[in-house]
Amino acid sequence: MKRIRMIALLLFLGLLLGGCARTALETGSWGLSFPNEGESPVGNASSEELRQYDAAFMGNPEEKTLYLTFDLGYEGGYTAQILDTLKEKHVPAAFFVVGTYVEQNPELIRRMADEGHTVGNHTYHHWDMSKIGDEATFSSELQTVADAYQAATGQEMTKYYRPPQGIFSEENLKMAQKMGYRTVFWSLAYVDWLRDNQPTDAAAFDKLLPRTHNGAVILLHATSETNARILSSLIDRWTEQGYRFGTLDELFGAEGAAIAQ
Repeated sequence: MKRIRMIALLLFLGLLLGGCARTALETGSWGLSFPNEGESPVGNASSEELRQYDAAFMGNPEEKTLYLTFDLGYEGGYTAQILDTLKEKHVPAAFFVVGTYVEQNPELIRRMADEGHTVGNHTYHHWDMSKIGDEATFSSELQTVADAYQAATGQEMTKYYRPPQGIFSEENLKMAQKMGYRTVFWSLAYVDWLRDNQPTDAAAFDKLLPRTHNGAVILLHATSETNARILSSLIDRWTEQGYRFGTLDELFGAEGAAIAQ
């Protein structure tokens, strides 16, 4: 009888420990589904899974805080207007930039830094990072951007990283974490990057407003003429709905407290 009890106990402990083990994340593009309008979306990795690698895609679903982020692969002529709006509205934002953008637009990078925005790392070449298996190449993609940022501003770059096209692997997340980076995905976005097929203002509002939710990390492209044009009204609409705007430092917070449980 004692032997049977011991075997049962060992089996139970094995199941318990197995349930606590890390689950591997599948390599692929970041994706979202929105089961209910106005509620938190479901990502193809959970907040808990991402937290293991100092990564996040949304904030606390109990708090009416939004985190506004922009991706910049090239300068489309709208960034200054976007910065003007953010300054007028006193809204902080994060700009994820590639290396060539920093080198070609140092004055805009300096303005972002001077006006209190976060400038994040979007890699130098905007490659599919999941295809990079060695740490040296991965590190170079991020470090070259950080060096260019320091050359432009005289400051060290804040260590926030967004994978190009949202394509990631578990190994990439580990590499970024090892370099001291926090990986930032998103929980709200829309098709705004097609230069010759920009959405109308109405279409943009129809895509964004119904899906806005507590703790949303919003991804907009600063290359979008539509985004530059509607940003002031968009911020006003979100403010009227009771939202405030937070920083990425707030998103991650002390010991990850601001990340959704």
